[in-house]
Amino acid sequence: MEYEEVKALEKSIVSALKTVYDPEIPVDIYELGLIYEIKINEDREATIVMTLTSPSCPVAESLPLEVEEKVAGVEGITKATIDLTWEPTWDKDMMSEEALVELGMI
Repeated sequence: MEYEEVKALEKSIVSALKTVYDPEIPVDIYELGLIYEIKINEDREATIVMTLTSPSCPVAESLPLEVEEKVAGVEGITKATIDLTWEPTWDKDMMSEEALVELGMI
């Protein structure tokens, strides 16, 4: 796959991720900083390295599945896998400026 094609797929994946919200916070998971990495291999399989706001998050089981479904639905992606990690631990400093503004934190 060419660089431009990978970048276009990444952009489409980010758009899909911006439609997924943490139910407790009115900001999408991408702007919250819960997505650590987007990897796409030659077979157009996407791996999303992500975390949750805490291990005891009430949507710990359903949110990764929702992310997997959204990414798998991106045109050009053949498979989506979620790699849930707790390192580094998420904190509010990982939120985008847009998320901080939305939550009234700046």
